[in-house]
Amino acid sequence: MLNRKAAPPFVSSSSFNLIRPEENALPNGVRVFFVSGGSQDVLKIELIFDAGKWFERTPGAAYFTSHLLSKGTRGKNSFDIAQLFDRYGAHLEVHAGVDFVSIALYSLTRNLAPVLELLMEILSEPTFPEKEFQQARSVFIQNLRVNNEKTSYVASKVFRKSLFGEHHPYGSDLEEPEANALEISHLQSHFSQYINSATLFVSGKIEADNKALILKTFAKAAAGTKRQRVDHAIAPGEKRQRVKKKDSVQSSLRMGGRSLMRSHSDYVPLLFVSHILGGYFGSRLMKNIREEKGLTYGIGASLHALRHNSYLLIGADVNKENVDLTFEEIRKELKRLRTTKVPDAELTTTRNHFIGSLQSEITTPFAHAEKIKTIHLFNLGPDHYQQMIERIENITPSEIVEISEKYLDENSFHETAVG
Repeated sequence: MLNRKAAPPFVSSSSFNLIRPEENALPNGVRVFFVSGGSQDVLKIELIFDAGKWFERTPGAAYFTSHLLSKGTRGKNSFDIAQLFDRYGAHLEVHAGVDFVSIALYSLTRNLAPVLELLMEILSEPTFPEKEFQQARSVFIQNLRVNNEKTSYVASKVFRKSLFGEHHPYGSDLEEPEANALEISHLQSHFSQYINSATLFVSGKIEADNKALILKTFAKAAAGTKRQRVDHAIAPGEKRQRVKKKDSVQSSLRMGGRSLMRSHSDYVPLLFVSHILGGYFGSRLMKNIREEKGLTYGIGASLHALRHNSYLLIGADVNKENVDLTFEEIRKELKRLRTTKVPDAELTTTRNHFIGSLQSEITTPFAHAEKIKTIHLFNLGPDHYQQMIERIENITPSEIVEISEKYLDENSFHETAVG
């Protein structure tokens, strides 16, 4: 009989069985990755364009172009488009990031043909209606005004600006005057120049007829223009910044610096070190600043790897009178990583949590596609995640000190406090 008073035995696994995608290169340059899996009659088609903020010629063009794509075509208005997607049980998500624009279509397998036709109409005949544009801009500005009252939002803006500079895509944010200066012609220009030559990631239950339909449909798409290299100069700001906010009880803290790209040989061990520092509930920052000192409800450290750069971020919200104390304790934890070996028990716990969390991220074919997308977009090897696990399994306390000494100098980090 099963003893329900006893916990099941712990079983360690180092496997990362990522679905091997089927890749197709179409004559027009479009690449399609099929990630087949799952038993539910649904699939996801995600199109990735090199069309994010990095490529903007006018601030805000990437965001508003993406937001308004599904708000009108030559033959349909926004209501018609929304009604058709609802009728077929489909859903469209559009996201404009700093590097990429993502357009994801979720569809029932039996209804793929009509919703795919509608998607292609949106991508080939958007009209960017004036009324929709004015409404979208008004909503954006109202949300911006609300967010600018939040210390956490402002702290993140100030921190990124200090790392990259106010004119760098990774350091700038769209503000109200820039949003008001946008015109529909800017959106049309961004669309014509950058919303083309997509890379497709298709995941879910992919049947032969739907696979053939997808390939046939996107083979007809116009060939995209070759991207010219775009560079942006980094102009760091002040390392120590305190922004006072009237009537604010709390202060939002941000600390960190520019870091390593995913392709760097030290990226994986540094990622693991950031996990020890503040990547989970049992991390050092949580134990010190939340559990022992009671200075915050939550604090974390994370490595943000972008297409052209990356940064390490430590963030927390504390009472205003505890700002200096919190920064001091963060510096102590950084120094401790640089000077003292991690105990074996802590290393084992953190390693198991990191690997287990990574393995839990591939429970669906959609999740597998996310990992495959990262591998492709960042030019990583097909076994990147398996090699990541093996690298972390073999990392030693001495290596952790060495990595920390190279990349976690508390005196070189930027610090921002808003509140």
